[in-house]
Amino acid sequence: MSERNVLGGPLEPCGTDPLTGFYRDGCCATGPEDLGAHTICAVVTEEFLAHQRSIGNDLSTPVPAFRFPGLVPGDRWCVTARNWLRAHEDGAAAFVVLAATNERTLDLVPLEALQEHAVDVPADPSSLLDD
Repeated sequence: MSERNVLGGPLEPCGTDPLTGFYRDGCCATGPEDLGAHTICAVVTEEFLAHQRSIGNDLSTPVPAFRFPGLVPGDRWCVTARNWLRAHEDGAAAFVVLAATNERTLDLVPLEALQEHAVDVPADPSSLLDD
């Protein structure tokens, strides 16, 4: 059975540039080995990246050993449900692409919280930069 998104449809790809996903397949698919539950397709902002750094989750610095390029505002990335929820609670949540967010997210994050930050990715992601 294929994985579903939080809207009940097929899980759509999150991003390929940079290549995201726990399995680095472009999707927020998950499985038993994904202990962090990298299930939310986020469009990151500078505020979200700064928040993640402040809680010890540096998403900006490349880590080649884990095929992690380091993120910049506007990148789409599968983030952990727990860290996204923490950012949401702290007022620094990243945007969310609902169709590419795994339904397993709903085990931890209410759909309403995700919908509050839902976004269609703009053709020019530079508009997501904080001024």
